[in-house]
Amino acid sequence: MDEADDRSRFEAVYRRTYEQILGYATRRCSCAEDAADVVAETFVIAWRRMDELPHGEAARLWLYGVARRVLANHRRGERRRATRHAELTAETEPLYLPAPPRRGPDEVGQALDLLSEDDRELLALAVWEELDPGQIAEVLGCSRNAARIRLHRARRRFAKAMEKIRPSVRPKARTLIEKESR
Repeated sequence: MDEADDRSRFEAVYRRTYEQILGYATRRCSCAEDAADVVAETFVIAWRRMDELPHGEAARLWLYGVARRVLANHRRGERRRATRHAELTAETEPLYLPAPPRRGPDEVGQALDLLSEDDRELLALAVWEELDPGQIAEVLGCSRNAARIRLHRARRRFAKAMEKIRPSVRPKARTLIEKESR
């Protein structure tokens, strides 16, 4: 059989069996997205193994068998993820230190809210995670020089945001920026 024949045969089997295989997966999965993944994987396997796909009504039964094995793999993967999640949670819980609770919109929080997500992340990496520009560069996947420049600009924008929030902060913010830039 050539590829055009395989394609026509696959499309015919797909049209005939898609709803049945989807129903099979939907009744066995916890959510529609998982069922759609199972069905997609089932038909990918069918395409790859066209030479093994039976003709006629036997194709539907063969697809049920494939879907059953895909579901089994899916469930094993879910169990592995759940187990690993529980292990990681147990490992990291003693290390987890929650951020101090905010008592209201403080000036620093307001200034941070004025910054872009990228600037907030840069400042958080530098201040909360205590990373130096070289380490930040590694996290961001950029050069050390690029990280240093981005961090400098983020600090400058933060200082300007602080000036907007509270103009009397200006001298302190400038001093902080200049100190951090050295």
